[in-house]
Amino acid sequence: MKIGAQLYTVRNYTQNLEDFSETLKKVADIGYTTVQVSGTCAYEADWLKEQLDKTGLACVITHTNQERIANDTDAVIADHKIFGCGYIGLGSIPGPLWGNPAALEAFRELYTEPAKKIRAAGMKLMYHNHAFEFTKANGVTFLERLAASFPAEELGFTLDSYWVQAGGGDPAYFAELLKGRIDCVHVKDMAYQNDKSRMAYIGEGNINFDRFLSACENSGTKYVLVEQDDCQNRDPFWCLKKSYEYLTAKGLD
Repeated sequence: MKIGAQLYTVRNYTQNLEDFSETLKKVADIGYTTVQVSGTCAYEADWLKEQLDKTGLACVITHTNQERIANDTDAVIADHKIFGCGYIGLGSIPGPLWGNPAALEAFRELYTEPAKKIRAAGMKLMYHNHAFEFTKANGVTFLERLAASFPAEELGFTLDSYWVQAGGGDPAYFAELLKGRIDCVHVKDMAYQNDKSRMAYIGEGNINFDRFLSACENSGTKYVLVEQDDCQNRDPFWCLKKSYEYLTAKGLD
């Protein structure tokens, strides 16, 4: 499994093209060889390819605008081909569907055809979970119902260790449950302080990453992407470095 940096961690340093370019260099200097592009300023696909070539980084997955994926699928596919990215990511279920009893059917209507197009292009649509997907209906989580609604080859899951645990789930269990569908995963730790949980760099908190990473490897994960949405007022590049050091010590590269 390869270690990657989810650029949402350093999103405040990617809000113009000059800063974005410099951030890619800093991430590469830490030792990362792959990234997920998410939360950045607008960019042209050719520009991103040039920057990736300069730094030796590969963009393996994005989080792409939900409406573009649904309504401008061909252009999204063409862009990803330019910078060599095989996974097109949805950051979440579209906001208007949150809490809507008909959310699953609405999601299917929006993304069934785009998922088929993306698959036909040799790519895969990936869905990133938060905590709300672990709400149960008749004993079954929304995440499980979503997985059952799409063929495995058309919808993968960017399983997020922190959000699974925040939703009351066991990250390793869900990695096993989604075997063959979690080519990319997000890793961030969960620490406990002042009577509440908080996001932490890998190894600072309480998630059992030995179990999670082992389950991911057994389930076919290719990319382990470090994402820390909230760095607790610490330098996010330092947090990326701490997580990188932890994961390389575990034998990942």
